[in-house]
Amino acid sequence: MSEPLRILSASGQLGYGIPEPAFRAGLARAPSMIGADMGSVDPGPAYLGAGKMATDPSMTKRDLRLILTGARALGVPLLLGTAGTGGSRPQLDATLEMIRAIAREEGLHFRLASIAADIDPEAVIAAQSAGRLTPLGRIAAPTPADIRASRIVGQMGMSAFSSALDQGADVIIAGRACDTAIFATIPIRLGYPPALAMHMAKIIECTSLCCTPGGRDAILGHLTHEEFTLESMNPIRHATPLTVAAHALYEQDNPYTVGEPEGTLHLDGATYHAVDEHRTSSHGARWEPATTLRIKIEAAQHIGERVVLVAGSADPTFIAALPEILPAVEATTRSLYPAEFQLYPRIYGQSGVNLWTPTSPAGEVCLFIECVAASQEIARGALTVFKQYLLHHGFPGRLSTGGNIAFPLTPPELSAGSAYRFSLYHLMTVDTLDGLFPVEIETL
Repeated sequence: MSEPLRILSASGQLGYGIPEPAFRAGLARAPSMIGADMGSVDPGPAYLGAGKMATDPSMTKRDLRLILTGARALGVPLLLGTAGTGGSRPQLDATLEMIRAIAREEGLHFRLASIAADIDPEAVIAAQSAGRLTPLGRIAAPTPADIRASRIVGQMGMSAFSSALDQGADVIIAGRACDTAIFATIPIRLGYPPALAMHMAKIIECTSLCCTPGGRDAILGHLTHEEFTLESMNPIRHATPLTVAAHALYEQDNPYTVGEPEGTLHLDGATYHAVDEHRTSSHGARWEPATTLRIKIEAAQHIGERVVLVAGSADPTFIAALPEILPAVEATTRSLYPAEFQLYPRIYGQSGVNLWTPTSPAGEVCLFIECVAASQEIARGALTVFKQYLLHHGFPGRLSTGGNIAFPLTPPELSAGSAYRFSLYHLMTVDTLDGLFPVEIETL
């Protein structure tokens, strides 16, 4: 194609509310396709592990209705990735049920593709045995038992979306997917330069977050064979060379490379220039096809049930003594309460967020004590003992035998549901991407 391709990114976190005025403005520009990302591992392992959405069902369906009816009114493809927050089979199925319900309610007819991202635990165990599993960051090597007890997804790239398009899909709802694949697949299939398409996709997947002031309004990408131009559909959000270049670094450990299943995007040669105060263009990135195929895999494992204790203190002597008080109280609790449990104390105002202890003492702190055990009853029982001995623990300089901590709620032991941990956050080397992410087609 010789004409500019217009790609509308509707949402970088579908289900939290797509700002409708900007989205409608984007539809009025007659985009060639609409894309949206729906999930991430950013919310932590619980949603993937439980197979549940992080978003409110009514808001999620509202957002899905907006993008589905918008795409069908224009007759353009709709691509959605990482369905249901984590992109696992239960989350994908829940999203598909909403899509089917909306189609019935709106009288829509189209070919719907769903792409599963779940990975067989035995395939991961085999890859680990063959030395084809590489950790991303500091994560413990999983045992085969850990892998089998986990819900595992792989991050699909462009090949899976392309397979669905080959089968005539109008709407694609994918499990866990690379954000870029949602927006780069169609341009590359049409013959646009992969480097430009991938670079643009890397930025627009978060909609107008690449603007000043940043926001979640829809953004339009204009792609030619020479460059791409970004334009927020909210006139108060401006894509500037600085903000766009900064967002190209977003979520990357290396500011110059973006790894994808099909290759690597190199940004060291990219340049950015303002078209006007509202729009910025870029070119100069380079695409290097992969010689070794790897997919990122993510997994969450259930580790128990969680109860938390919340308390506060403004006693400077108590706060200063906390490094000695907390382990002493835990030891007392373990001597009295025989069940198995794990305690994870966080001191907000001192070390709850920071990974170091401030040089000056905090004026007040919030104690957030997490207990994980085989059941809610065990976790709560352990914390009730811990709470009482913390309340009356003796320490040097104590002025009062009680009242050194305050509880904002009663009971102060709060149920926090099931606890999960990331058991896999790795790259897995594969021989081929074909068939790894199966495509199912249905006609609505």
